[in-house]
Amino acid sequence: MIDLDTISALIVEANPNMRTQLRNMLNMSGIAKVQFAVTAGVAVRKLRDARFDLILCEYHIGDGQDGQHLLEDLRHNAIIPLSTLFVMVTGERQYERVVSAAELAPNDYILKPFAADTLHERILRALEKRDAFMPAYRLIELGNVPDAITYCADAEEKFPQWQLDFMRLRAELHVASGNADEAQRLYERILSTRSIPWARLGLAKSLFMQKCYAEAEDMLQSLVNENDLFVDAYDWLSRTREAAGELESARSILASATALSPHRVGRLRRLGELSIETGDHEAAEKILSEVVRKGKYSDFRDPEDHVRLLQAQLGKGDTTQAEATIRDLERSMAGLDKTRSCSALSSALVHVKKGDTERAGEAIKQLLADQGAAQALSPRLKGELARACFATRLDDHGTEVVLDIMRNAPDDRAVAHAKDMLKAVGKAELGEQLAGQINGEVKDLVSEGARKAQDGDYDGAVQFMLSAVRRMPGNTHVLFNATLALLKHIEHCGWNERFAEQARGMMERARSQDPGNSRLPALTAYYYNLLKKYGIQA
Repeated sequence: MIDLDTISALIVEANPNMRTQLRNMLNMSGIAKVQFAVTAGVAVRKLRDARFDLILCEYHIGDGQDGQHLLEDLRHNAIIPLSTLFVMVTGERQYERVVSAAELAPNDYILKPFAADTLHERILRALEKRDAFMPAYRLIELGNVPDAITYCADAEEKFPQWQLDFMRLRAELHVASGNADEAQRLYERILSTRSIPWARLGLAKSLFMQKCYAEAEDMLQSLVNENDLFVDAYDWLSRTREAAGELESARSILASATALSPHRVGRLRRLGELSIETGDHEAAEKILSEVVRKGKYSDFRDPEDHVRLLQAQLGKGDTTQAEATIRDLERSMAGLDKTRSCSALSSALVHVKKGDTERAGEAIKQLLADQGAAQALSPRLKGELARACFATRLDDHGTEVVLDIMRNAPDDRAVAHAKDMLKAVGKAELGEQLAGQINGEVKDLVSEGARKAQDGDYDGAVQFMLSAVRRMPGNTHVLFNATLALLKHIEHCGWNERFAEQARGMMERARSQDPGNSRLPALTAYYYNLLKKYGIQA
């Protein structure tokens, strides 16, 4: 029997009367530990500070935010664990817009109006289901994906009423661990019995990870044709077009998604970037102004949004408005880690546009003098910094920035972007030369680390590869091989808690950068087999 007296709840609701009504209903159910959030921002801050078992969220929160967006932000930024139940309170018409057409679905929907006994029954049902999934959630939080997958497979038979949900989680875990072909087989098995939109989206994602872009595109196109409210399918369709180099088509699809769901900052941001890349600076300025406006008071605000807006304004030739954007950046983003570097880069870009290469050079040198500030920039903005270096005849600085981008490139596409930038500034040869240099550096590092391990010098292999990671912290090949060196050390020299923690951290970094990498599943299995060998509880 579930003891509701131990359950803590957060009600996210702007209307004071509805807040009181929901609290009274929860109290009648036996849930006494209840807190309120009147906006999405307040909810985020409360959830950062404390864990809740249940979030009861009105679909329309206000301020252009809705419950679905809040849930996506909470999950995407890992603010709430999987064990926190998120229940959406919604009217009939809103329900039609959100049910089954969201990649991140709430644990339940409750349609208004409803009685206290209905809420009580639904909460009990959701908690019962949560208890069945809890072992998998704990394993996932520990990073033990292989055992979580095994638990889900066993639970499909043990809990037949939730078989489909366990299959879905298992498929998502295969996707997250880079095992796209296993995910594909599981989604195909689900679809052989029922044509479920989320399973079709999952299959398309697994095909995308395997670079089967045409097949993924066909599936995504059919999804949006059948359900024009399936915004997540639009997002992935845009990504497939972008991967195929069709930027204008990718931008058009993302614009359609934004028209349907205009409040998602991440989607607006990418639409703004694509608008800049396709030369539509007028549209980019409008979109990115909205991103900056929405982001100012957000817990997820990013100073780089101001730089993107400034790029659009400079694309239009509007240096006056760009200078106003710099002032707004320094005022509204004061105190954030990247504000200083974004301000310096923005100033450099404005001076380049004005033809004042001397002042642009001063801003660039000031930025590069603070190594930490330059490193904080995203690869995309580092590319703009390199472009500004070459425009001000600071070729050596530009070359170093490009080398840094290539050394930390998570995949071949990132290297190709850097080469395209160099080609655009008339330095195509330099691009090929630097790419070759980085290839050689990585090959030499990996070979030397492997040689040390083969010679039985496991300490030397670890120290050498960790040094390589410090030099190339974002390079997936280096991360993989450093992880391998650590695991070989553990296998041959005995359990080492610090090395195991470092290996797990680097695996997670590699997974986040290149989730489709075919080496991930084997490396993950190696790690967890070592845990079992030494009797370590994950």
